[in-house]
Amino acid sequence: MKTPFNTALIHAIWRHLRPWAMFAIVFVVLRITGALSGVSYFTSSALMKTGILDAAAAPPAVMKTFDYNFNIKDLEGHVIDFNQFKGKTIFLNMWATWCGPCRVEMPGIDELYKKVKDNDKIVFVMLSLDKRENFTKVVNFTKEKGYAFPVYVPSGYLPEQLQVPSIPTTLVINSEGKIVSKETGTTNYDTPKFKKFLENL
Repeated sequence: MKTPFNTALIHAIWRHLRPWAMFAIVFVVLRITGALSGVSYFTSSALMKTGILDAAAAPPAVMKTFDYNFNIKDLEGHVIDFNQFKGKTIFLNMWATWCGPCRVEMPGIDELYKKVKDNDKIVFVMLSLDKRENFTKVVNFTKEKGYAFPVYVPSGYLPEQLQVPSIPTTLVINSEGKIVSKETGTTNYDTPKFKKFLENL
């Protein structure tokens, strides 16, 4: 049985919870419709233009040993043993077609790649974490955008270091197999300072 006290209490609680409830409803709707990715895309785009998302000139060293023991697959379906990249400086970016912040930083990564692609000591690995059944979507996305950098997908198991909780995540591995940089979130890598950082490893 409802009493005036209970009714007043319920109304008081609802007044406090209503803003959060509305936020939750909007979030769920955006998530279901796919619009959340678009919101993240435009927010990240705006921040990118300010320069505050530029990669650090000398990213903090992580210095963990990288695990090369896994395979990736290129967009033509060829399986590649990651061990073949040992001895190189590796720019490894984990992304997905549905990830708005990932898409924002891609043009800058592509420009950086074009500037260093003739350096045989540097390797770029753009690793899509889309679901396996979305391989064709990854291929079509890459063709549509016309990016020059090489795109890959996992071919089986990925080491724990690459099982990241959020994307985009970028690792830089030096020629000695040490992770010397890890960036999470939209980042502008197309800067003279970051290019110099890569070339000096």
